[in-house]
Amino acid sequence: MRSFGTNEFLFVLAAARWTVVLALIAFSLGGAFGAIVAILRISPFAPVRLLAAGYVQLFQGTPLLMQLFLVYYGLGLFGLRLDAWTAVVIAYSAYAGAFLGDIWRGCLQAVSREQWEAAHSMSLTYLQTLWLVILPQAARIAIPPTVGFLVQLVKATAVASIIGFVELTRAGQLMSNATFQPTIVYPIVAALYFCLCWPLSLWAQKLETRFRVGNAIGAGI
Repeated sequence: MRSFGTNEFLFVLAAARWTVVLALIAFSLGGAFGAIVAILRISPFAPVRLLAAGYVQLFQGTPLLMQLFLVYYGLGLFGLRLDAWTAVVIAYSAYAGAFLGDIWRGCLQAVSREQWEAAHSMSLTYLQTLWLVILPQAARIAIPPTVGFLVQLVKATAVASIIGFVELTRAGQLMSNATFQPTIVYPIVAALYFCLCWPLSLWAQKLETRFRVGNAIGAGI
């Protein structure tokens, strides 16, 4: 049995980069898809709204672990065998797309109906209204919940360890098994998660304050 030392700590620390990379890729791809979902959720066409709502309900109503299993193992039933990296990117991107789409849909609908009516009175089309009037206002509202979801996504990457993807949690498991010192390893893993998530929360608060001050100045307060 070996003790938990510098080399073991560096191994866990190095694995944290894959937690960050996975979260950023899932957030980016999921964000692109989530933006489409959010716009479809407020579409004037009912079938489109229902389709987007069904996607959101499917991924919000089922565990991320099950979604990951279905991608990693389920696609193998159709002859498509994925490596762990590809599987987690697909599963987490779809998961993020559903949640971000729902968050941003709420932010779009939080913009007062009078803004739509004012844009319509100026003969703006639906897309022009959405792009020039609604989205800039919704973006300010969306910042805190979006960054909050990113924090949640960083912590959710721990589920990827179940299929052998070596990120922060999986590295902690490996070192715990190798050293038989879980009371040392897991507090370090938890501290590293905290170091990743806490700056994001501070950043969200700073941005929220900046936009609040900007809105107050714009309103002449």
